[in-house]
Amino acid sequence: MFAVIKTGGKQYRVAAEDTLKIDRVEGEVGQIVEIGRVLAHGEGDKVTIGSPFVEDATVTGEVVEQGRGPKVIAFKKRRRQNSRRTRGHRQLLTTVRISEILIGGAKPSRKAAAPKTVEAKPAAKAEEASARKVEPKEEAKAPAKKAEPQEEVKAAPLFKAPRGKGDDLTVIKGIGPVAAKDLNEQGITTFAQIAALTDEEITEIDAAMPFSTAQIEDWREQAKTLAAEKK
Repeated sequence: MFAVIKTGGKQYRVAAEDTLKIDRVEGEVGQIVEIGRVLAHGEGDKVTIGSPFVEDATVTGEVVEQGRGPKVIAFKKRRRQNSRRTRGHRQLLTTVRISEILIGGAKPSRKAAAPKTVEAKPAAKAEEASARKVEPKEEAKAPAKKAEPQEEVKAAPLFKAPRGKGDDLTVIKGIGPVAAKDLNEQGITTFAQIAALTDEEITEIDAAMPFSTAQIEDWREQAKTLAAEKK
């Protein structure tokens, strides 16, 4: 006998002893749970189709494992908006083994398996007991040390800033105060530096900073004019 069930917004064709991964359902490992709703069931040529679900029909399964699916990375970038966003997602999944397909209001015959318990060895119990027996005086003698704050290590700037006072980069159309600050932190402080950028350096800036290649190339053309006027 087979059945078509719906769970987690998806449909599955299942039979007894089938193992499949579905969206997370509540249940401990070894527990028998009801899986979704039955859209259809049948055996051979005889098929019963629900509208939308078959009444008094259920599918039960044993929880084999509770886990997660593979990580999915979503990356979004808006050109000329200084916007980049990366997000990851791992879907919660449950691995189940189909136990029974019940029709006509029948109740499941299998019960949840009892969870296995591992008894601690006598030696381990003795070690735990001795570890718990700590005199108050000994605890006072050895106070816990406070963790010292670690210094943050900043990455080296992409370029070496020239000596002297830098230019006002906000004169370039498309560079605001925030973008100008970011560029200064990377060692770019003058019109002449931007005007002399090579294509390889533009690619390097695009990879390390939230600016697109087209943006930086436009800044380079404007900087050439401003650097020439400054001379």
